[in-house]
Amino acid sequence: MRVLVAGSHGQVGQHVTRILGESDRDVRGMVRDEEQAPDVEALGGEPVVADLTADVTHAVRECDAIIFAAGSGGEDVWGVDRDGAINMVDAAEAAGIKRFVMLSSLGADHPENGPEALIEYLRAKAEADEYLRDSDLTQTIVRPGPLTNEPGTGRVVVGTDIDPDSAEIPREDVARTLVATLPKESTYDATFELGSGDDPIDDALGRLLDE
Repeated sequence: MRVLVAGSHGQVGQHVTRILGESDRDVRGMVRDEEQAPDVEALGGEPVVADLTADVTHAVRECDAIIFAAGSGGEDVWGVDRDGAINMVDAAEAAGIKRFVMLSSLGADHPENGPEALIEYLRAKAEADEYLRDSDLTQTIVRPGPLTNEPGTGRVVVGTDIDPDSAEIPREDVARTLVATLPKESTYDATFELGSGDDPIDDALGRLLDE
């Protein structure tokens, strides 16, 4: 399996690229800036330079799956977090790619209930998520709580109604969860929230079938 990581130079994306690079999968790391390419190579990925707001056909070519971990950091939520994601979904469908994993955010199901500073971001993520769900792709949407840079524990909680006040999670655990969903049928066409918890990632994802 060759996996394209959109946003491979971001904080979560770097973890995803490294984890895939250490596995038996081929990983292609998409970056917007040529100067970031050596960092992707050091993480074990094959760098490809592409802009989410432009043509990404060359980036998705010959890939089997996409993990979308890109984001604007609040600088262009409509152009990158929404339209960039939509552009990647369209490119995946045109290329015949079937598997798409989206990094979203806790609160994207009800943006109006989020903190004032995040409402526009959550609206953008919500629209991107909905577009992906309406596509023909086998998709998974992962909505983690507030992200930290603490070392990952490999233990999480998943669900559809996680308390946002206790949902902090290390970026490394988010990355491991994104990668773990790729072959896991219990996550196919599923949207779920994610936080730090007591269950090993594979066990937690397996329980999605029971919900």
